[in-house]
Amino acid sequence: MSYRIAVIGTGYVGLVTGTCLADVGNTVLCIDVDPIKVERLSKGDIPIYEPGLDLVLERNIREQRITFSLDLSEAVRTCEILMFCLPTPPGKDGEADLAMVMSTAHTVAELLNVHNITEPRIVINKSTVPVGTTARVASIFADVAPDRRVDVVSNPEFLREGFAVDDFMKPDRVVVGTSSIYAAEIMKDLYEPFVRGGAPILVFDEKSAEVTKYAANAFLAVKISFMNDLSEYCEHVGADIEKIRLGIGTDGRIGKRFLFSGIGYGGSCFPKDVKAIIHAANEAGSPLEIVEATKHVNDRQVRRFIDRIMLRFDNNVSGRTFGIWGLSFKPNTDDVREAPAFVIIEALIEAGATINAYDPEARESAQRVLGDKVVYASSPYDAIDSADALIIATEWNEFRKPDVKRMKDLLIRPLIFDGRNIYQLDDMAADGFEYHSVGRASVPPVLPVDLDD
Repeated sequence: MSYRIAVIGTGYVGLVTGTCLADVGNTVLCIDVDPIKVERLSKGDIPIYEPGLDLVLERNIREQRITFSLDLSEAVRTCEILMFCLPTPPGKDGEADLAMVMSTAHTVAELLNVHNITEPRIVINKSTVPVGTTARVASIFADVAPDRRVDVVSNPEFLREGFAVDDFMKPDRVVVGTSSIYAAEIMKDLYEPFVRGGAPILVFDEKSAEVTKYAANAFLAVKISFMNDLSEYCEHVGADIEKIRLGIGTDGRIGKRFLFSGIGYGGSCFPKDVKAIIHAANEAGSPLEIVEATKHVNDRQVRRFIDRIMLRFDNNVSGRTFGIWGLSFKPNTDDVREAPAFVIIEALIEAGATINAYDPEARESAQRVLGDKVVYASSPYDAIDSADALIIATEWNEFRKPDVKRMKDLLIRPLIFDGRNIYQLDDMAADGFEYHSVGRASVPPVLPVDLDD
């Protein structure tokens, strides 16, 4: 059966979730507090870059399966499922800020009373939250609306930016945290259209579902940081991290994904969730030492890369110009939150350098953060015109097969610092570039350190 669903919060997760749920026949009402955003979305104007989302949203607006509104009261009154897709930003100590989740729960509970709702309501928390949050939300409904039937469910999302529509439509698994048999059956029915390929719907207790989200992101961050930690060792002894990646990635126990070394992870999930689970574990008196080390390695990795750039210029880049390719934290998104490129840019600007930056999609997002600190180029080649070196910070596909002759003509010297290892060493040598990457020998080669000396 189809459901009437309110998605409360139209950020990245909320917009993808609402659009995909509408696409299988549900009636979805998306709620936000920003009138300009609601107006834009009602016209199919998406404020984020996510491949394929615009086409799915346009189809469902046309078929009137999805609408956008400021009216939370209408959502509570008309929808049997209420999905919280609200931000939980990190505080100074890394703790997830649950203020918006809790205040929304309180408002919804009050509205249930105002409208004298007698039918059951399922409140689904898709926000990434610390263990015990589902119970805290449930206690709000029990206190404020004790006469209303409300089941609170944990239903974490596992969406990758750049692949979010596919991830929702064809999930690896669906995790549901509830102690209610009624809610569990509704959740299974809700997600049935998305798991026909055989993906499991895993029904856990609420706390296990909450920890699963953090555990997944923390483990993936561990894999990335392990390779980045190993990359420094490879540079010292003359090994090639890319060959090692292939060598261990073919082991089925390890797997080939998330083994690429580079300048560290970024984005809205890994940094925030790693900090949050570290804080939560410390609060519980059971520190997660591997996760703490993961954060340390990630913070150090981009700093190591900056140090290599500075060392190449004898620790003096004042008056130098650098072209940077890539501003988003990863390709196929315009999200610049916690992007390593920004750490590099800020360090070089502070040291007196000028930055010419290019990104295919993240220019507007970057400008909101950096303002006029950098020059925004209209093409990759404009970014390196008369630059002292090229820095590659994001592995967009369009950077993989550039016009090598044009690059050499535009750069003051044929010098590349590749933070994503997108080029082959032999190719760089043959094309006459000085090339520095991560976990590999530089071109021309620098002799490895003899550890026995």
